[in-house]
Amino acid sequence: MRSCPPLWGCGRPDATSESRQTDDPGRGNVAVMTFRITALPLAPFEPLLALDDAALLALGARRMIADAPHSAPCRVSLADAEPGEALILLNHRHLDDPSSPYRSEGPIFVREAAAEALPAPGEVPDMIGRRLLSVRAYDAGGMMTDADVVEGRDLAGRLERWFADDAVVRIHLHTARRGCYLAAAERA
Repeated sequence: MRSCPPLWGCGRPDATSESRQTDDPGRGNVAVMTFRITALPLAPFEPLLALDDAALLALGARRMIADAPHSAPCRVSLADAEPGEALILLNHRHLDDPSSPYRSEGPIFVREAAAEALPAPGEVPDMIGRRLLSVRAYDAGGMMTDADVVEGRDLAGRLERWFADDAVVRIHLHTARRGCYLAAAERA
């Protein structure tokens, strides 16, 4: 579905290179880059929530019901749907830079009861922290500079190390097993 704006350059404020100082004995007194995980905005998906199943199907989307805990991660609320909760499953282009060979799209869930998440700088939402992740770092030209498989509980440290490199402007978080896009991280 191409009616949803891409996360890549979707009008969010540009990342800044602010940092914080730490006196942690294990790290010394060094600048540590902070990050913010960003959810997809709710507005582009709201019209889909009112559609019936036939109209969704015509768009290549489906209404689904979560059947188990932690089985349907919402990209807007950055929370897992509860069993029995309704979601829309649709295709979303999350990296839409036409000059990038890494242009990418794939399936995402949006909870029908979603409220847009705004995690605090340095916060890793539980939905992300509990998963094995495929994490991909990109430069300003939409070129991948690095990638790794990371346990969600270890994500914060890995993001800080990547954002210490000025060439990295955005990091995409995907599920490692199915490869589905979850969210992006930017400098905070």
